Amino acid sequence: MKLVLPPRLGPRAFDTALSAFAGVVGKDWVLSSDADRDAYADIYAPGPAEQWPASAAVAPASVKEVQAIVRLANEHKVPLWPVSRGKNLGYGTAAPRMAGSVVLDLGRMNRIIDIDPKLAYCVLEPGVSFFDLHEAIARENLPLWLSVPGNAWGSVLGNAFEHGIGYTPYGLHARNLCGFEVVLPDGDLVRTGMGAMTGNHAWHLHPLSYGPTFDLAFTQSSLGVVTRAGLWLQPAPAASLELVFDIPHEDDIGWVIDTIAPLKISGTIDQNVFIPSWLGKMVLKGQRRDFWDKPGAIPDWRVKELLAQYKLGYWQVALRLYGEDSVIRAKADIVRAAMARNLAAPPAEHWWHSGDERNAIDTTMGVPSAVPLQMSDWVGGRGAHMGFSPVVPATSEHVMGQLKRSRAIIAAHDVDFYASFTIGGRFATNINMLMFDRDQPEQIANMKSLFNALIGETAKAGYGEYRTHLGWMDTVMDTYDFNGHALRRLNERIKDALDPNGVLSPGKQGVWPAAWRDQAKEGRA
Repeated sequence: MKLVLPPRLGPRAFDTALSAFAGVVGKDWVLSSDADRDAYADIYAPGPAEQWPASAAVAPASVKEVQAIVRLANEHKVPLWPVSRGKNLGYGTAAPRMAGSVVLDLGRMNRIIDIDPKLAYCVLEPGVSFFDLHEAIARENLPLWLSVPGNAWGSVLGNAFEHGIGYTPYGLHARNLCGFEVVLPDGDLVRTGMGAMTGNHAWHLHPLSYGPTFDLAFTQSSLGVVTRAGLWLQPAPAASLELVFDIPHEDDIGWVIDTIAPLKISGTIDQNVFIPSWLGKMVLKGQRRDFWDKPGAIPDWRVKELLAQYKLGYWQVALRLYGEDSVIRAKADIVRAAMARNLAAPPAEHWWHSGDERNAIDTTMGVPSAVPLQMSDWVGGRGAHMGFSPVVPATSEHVMGQLKRSRAIIAAHDVDFYASFTIGGRFATNINMLMFDRDQPEQIANMKSLFNALIGETAKAGYGEYRTHLGWMDTVMDTYDFNGHALRRLNERIKDALDPNGVLSPGKQGVWPAAWRDQAKEGRA
């Protein structure tokens, strides 16, 4: 990828800044060749990756190095784009929102600082992957489970910072963060929560501060660089039972939500319940051409044939219960009875008991995997995906309304429909996976049109996305419009106070510092 300089920075000034960075981290960790820039490009970009280019990357190995880099960025007016491991696939990977930003790659900061099996928490640096943490726990045979997303080679903390979701009782990852160490935009270092007291033993245990609590202000934000954080883990249960219900019809999702959400709210079910549509299973069985080799979305009649051939329901509910055997059996009776009011077929049942580690290979049991990323091969070619991710109340009225709305828009753009709902209790996240071939310009143009339509029509109906791709960060922020976009104005005031030079993540989530606000129209998809 050719060099694109940060706005308003000439070649000589840019080289001077990189030399200054090299004085901190060593020249081998200032990455500025064409191949280096390619490595930080968005490999799933809907369009040319050159739309969101990094000018270089710098990879510190310690908190002191992060502080020094941030101070130099202020001195040289170089915008930085911090990433933990840069694996935010479908949302921009490691690419910066503002063209020419220097990626602050925290991947070398990969220490597992502490794992406490008694109080079930760990303290991590941002470069620790789900595989890293899982292996460390397994190596010591600790009675702890992770909550993992689909992409397990990503950062544990990075996923939580981006409000990622997993499939266990600890699946709302940001909620399990407790106590940060943060480099502020001027290079100052702060510890949040109880950590604001030197040597406080409850830093990663008590989620509130003395006074305002800032932890979540550093998630999906550009207000600081988190260099370590505490994360609560799930104690390994004595047993677990998976109940698998095949749900035959598309419209059945309404009663499924109305059945499961109250059980989740009451605590009978403590898992985040993931409900994918049929295509979520088919993408693991082959490529699209193996099942439908014609252009356009797979027609309904062919979908029905595939469901019959592969003995699939339109939806699948793989619901897992955790705890003592007797408690699980009592809860399972309640769940079966509730589902039986609308579904005649009994569920498939899969038991696991402590000691049977060979069968603990499921993401709902905290075992990391990258298998779900196979979906990108569905369309063939240089496959990629994006996720349209609104949040809706967990009732049939809202879920069915959003399902029919997105279904109609996706059908109008002649794209295969792959939806899922994850029930988090009172809310459900509706992830619509949109798969395309990056080598097909007509597919890319169609995907952009589709994504804009989904955002606009969903916002009109009263729902918003909880995360989105770089190219639509501003568009989504536009939809949060109460009182003349008061939230954006608040974000901007805080950003300008903490980061007057705008050196950290300009444009992230549609928040632009005053120093770069004139760039807000650039880089929109």
